[in-house]
Amino acid sequence: MQLVDTDVISELCRRAPDRGVLAWAATQTRLALSAVTLEEIAFGLAWRPNPVMKDWLDRLLAQHDMLPVTPAIARQAGAMRGTFAAAGIARSQANMLIAATALTHQLPLVTRNLRDFEGCGVPLLNPFATPADAP
Repeated sequence: MQLVDTDVISELCRRAPDRGVLAWAATQTRLALSAVTLEEIAFGLAWRPNPVMKDWLDRLLAQHDMLPVTPAIARQAGAMRGTFAAAGIARSQANMLIAATALTHQLPLVTRNLRDFEGCGVPLLNPFATPADAP
C-alpha cells in the first residue's frame, strides 16, 4: 500500500490525466489517503462545486484507506517542521502531517511535489516522472 498525496488524487480526476499517473494507478489495488488530503480535496470541492467529482471522491474513499491524524502523527509532524525551520527551511503544516502519516504507517508517499517532502525520511514516488527523469 502507498500513501497518495493530494496532487495525485487531483490528477486522477482530470478529464485527461497524465499517462504516467494512469499507468501507476493501474498497478494499485489499495491506496491510503491522509485525512489532510481529504481536507484539501473537500476545500477544492466547496470552492468549486462539482457533483461528478464529489461522487468520484465518495467512491474513491469507499474503496481505499483513510488514515487519521493521531496525536503521535501531529507530534512527529511538528517536530519535523520545527527541525526544518531551525535550519531555515519552510515546510507547510499540511505536508509535514502527510509526511508524518507516511512515516508512522511505513508507507511510501506518492507525489509530484518531491521537494516538499525531501529530507523527511519518507520513500518518495513520482508517478508523473518518465523513466528518464525519475529520481
